[in-house]
Amino acid sequence: MANSITNNIRYFRFMQNEMTQKELADLVGVSRQTIIAIEKEKYAPSLELAFQISHIFNQPLESVFSYHHSSTNVK
Repeated sequence: MANSITNNIRYFRFMQNEMTQKELADLVGVSRQTIIAIEKEKYAPSLELAFQISHIFNQPLESVFSYHHSSTNVK
């Protein structure tokens, strides 16, 4: 398993009155395409953006994003 960042953005958008990707993008100052790429785990957000998204949902960072690493890379 490679290092990766996963997220629960889609879940939290749904729980936030079915917030659209565009609404979230506007709130954090990025494009809708950026939110799509993050949700599909094709793009890892900057730490600042990850905190902004978590703040929008009033959730701790680790509730919205998770980091998974391969144990073969640890020395």
